[in-house]
Formats: sequence, structure tokens, C-alpha cells
Amino acid sequence: MSIPLLEYAPLSGNHRVEGFEIPGDEQPKIYTTDNLLGAAEMDMLILASYRQVYNEQQMLESHRQRFLESQLRAGQITVRDFIRGLVISDSFRRLTYDSNNNYRFAEICIQRLLGRNVYSDREKLAWSIVLATKGLLGFIDDLLNSEEYLSNFGYDTVPYQRRRILPQRTQGELPFARMARYGVEYRNQLPVPFYPIRSLPTGLFDQFEQFTVYKFVNRANWTNTFTTIALLMVLITLLIFFYEMNNLIWG
Repeated sequence: MSIPLLEYAPLSGNHRVEGFEIPGDEQPKIYTTDNLLGAAEMDMLILASYRQVYNEQQMLESHRQRFLESQLRAGQITVRDFIRGLVISDSFRRLTYDSNNNYRFAEICIQRLLGRNVYSDREKLAWSIVLATKGLLGFIDDLLNSEEYLSNFGYDTVPYQRRRILPQRTQGELPFARMARYGVEYRNQLPVPFYPIRSLPTGLFDQFEQFTVYKFVNRANWTNTFTTIALLMVLITLLIFFYEMNNLIWG
């Protein structure tokens, strides 16, 4: 028997308020198969799906799911099925699920699948419990079968960040793509080098040791210094002597 979803209070976020903005470049572009798409438009829809699930951080040729793409092009699966296939793929599991704890992974999936930020830590806790009890497949299915997902995106629309731009504010919500794919817990598990790492020079002269009078006095070779100065004085004296002799002869 699975544990029911923990109750949490949905806040009045901007994504829950109907917007009346005039569509523009700052508004999210909606990709859907409601209308008959050509080959080029289908390519853009597939690219938008990768960008929504993988973000720019994981959009590599080796992460493409060509079998799912062919099924979507042939009309054998819906956009929702394609999104599900991307989330449960080995690439997404290895680079996102394995490198995060349940709380952070639940937050990432809510952002990318439901198109909004988490309401609170209690919501992260609720969905992390689902992830722990039902596993990755059950967790993803619950998100994609939720009333929130179906009412906003249905079966034929690629999820997007809902109402990121707010006209009454100078700056809206930042894109979810700004969030790194792994948290500090995963970063702390990485091996630490046993030798000190020298910082790279930030300028042309930062790689040299800073000059101080104390270091110069203690490190200078004064014997060679005085010898060099004496030779220079002799050379200058000879030059002056030859200059005066030349004036007397030709003067």
C-alpha cells in the first residue's frame, strides 16, 4: 500500500493567476501538436522538449532519444509520452537523478514538468516521499497524471515555465535553466586533490612575485653589484676622457 501524497498548501504564485499580457518575445512560445505540423515545426517541438527537460546543460547528440522521436513523428505516442520518455531516460537518470538528493530532484522535476517553482519545503517533502516509496517511474507518472499537468499542458503540449515575466515588476522570475543540475551535496562527494591548487594569474604581471625593498636588500648579490657599478664608473670616466681629448685636438 503506497503512502498518500502529503498535503501542502498551494500559494498564490504568479503562475496561478490568469495573465492578460500581449504576446511578445519575452512570453513563452507554446509548442503543441493540436494543429497539423510540418517536418520543420515538428523538429522545433522536439528541440523544445529536449530544452525543457534536459536544459542547455545536457543537450548533447549522445543524449538524443531517436526511437522516441520516430514514434512521436509517426503519431504513435503523444507529446506527454515523449516527455515521460526523456525524464526516465538513462541520460536524465544518470546526470540528474543520480547526482541529487530526493528533495532537489523533486524540485527540478516540478520546475521542468509542471512549469512552476515549488510552493514550499513541505511540497518538496511530499513529492520526495512519493519518489522514495514509488520509485522514479511512479514519481514521474504521478506528476504527469496530475490534474495540474493535464489542465495546463494536456497530452499534446510541451511544458513551459508559466508566466515568468511580470509587467508590474522590473524583473520577473529567472528561467529555471539557471538552476544547476546538481546540488552542493553531490559536489561535496567529489574527490578533493591532495596537493594545493595554484590560482591562475588574473593579469599579465600577477604571475610574478611582488617587489619589496626588504626582499631586494636580503637577496641581492652585493659583490657583483659593486663590481658592476665600478666597471660602469670606469667606462664613464674613459668616455669623458676621450671626449675632452678630442675637443683639445680638434678644438
